[in-house]
Order: sequence, then C-alpha cells, then structure tokens
Amino acid sequence: MPTREGLAQNRWIRPFGQRVLHSEFWRFTRRSVPRGVAIGLLIGIFVMIPGLQIIGSALLCIPVRGNIPVSALMTFLSNPFTTPFILTASYFVGSSLGLGGHTGVPGREATIRDWFTWLFSDAALATVSGLFIIASLSALIGYFASILVWRWWTARKWRRRTLREPLDV
Repeated sequence: MPTREGLAQNRWIRPFGQRVLHSEFWRFTRRSVPRGVAIGLLIGIFVMIPGLQIIGSALLCIPVRGNIPVSALMTFLSNPFTTPFILTASYFVGSSLGLGGHTGVPGREATIRDWFTWLFSDAALATVSGLFIIASLSALIGYFASILVWRWWTARKWRRRTLREPLDV
C-alpha cells in the first residue's frame, strides 16, 4: 500500500504532490471511502497496467474527493491471477453487444503471441468496450456496497456503545 510520502516521491505525482498529500484524501469518512472504492475499481479494471492503476486512481480521486488509500487498494483486484478472467469476460460482454470479436478465443495451446494477435485484431473493440462496461458496473456496485457496509459498521458500533453505557437520566 503506498504511503503519503511514497506518493510524494513518485515522479508522475510530484507535480500534484501538495494536492495529493492533503489530509482530506487520506481520511476515512462515509463519503470519501465509497468514492475511493468506485474510482479504484473503475481504474483498476479498465486500465490493466499495474503502475498506472495506482497513479491514475490517486489522480482521479482529487476532483471527486475520494479516499486515496482505499482507491489504491481496490486497484489490486486486477492482478495476474484475475486478469485472464476479466479479459475473457470483457471479450464476451463486448462481443455479445455485437462490437467486433468475430474470431474465437485462442485455445489452451496458444502462445503469448497468439493471444496478443487475437487481442489487437477484431477482438480489440469488443474487449475494450467489455472492459469499460465491466469496470463501470463494478464501480457502481462497489460504491453502493461500500455505503451499505459503512452503515452496517456504524450501526454495529452504536449498538455496542449503547449496550455498554447505561443512560444517566
């Protein structure tokens, strides 16, 4: 997980350093956490380039006032284990909309070169459009799920507090 100081030393974020290091982007509030979750899922799934995911989510959190650590953490949803599933699902989503993808998915014996040839051929439009749809839907679901989890957590803390402390009337 990147720290505030680590992000300040990054050459891509250094021009935005003072803005990114502002404390409002690092506090866990009921409004900033769902925004960070949504931005992290959107950028993490759509960009698919490990270095750019964290930097892009941190920079996109500035205008929407999202939580940068949560956003950076959510970009790790797309990792080397989940990337093939995400790309395959995005291809099928895009091709089901009729946006290219008339060739079949390469088989198990396919090499990396075969996969890249397939990806940048007719399947590119289907994959990119599917990535955008999946990233947008997961950001929307993540936003509302984090609001519900935040409310459940707060209600749980209030219930525990009221059971522990008797009222002084």
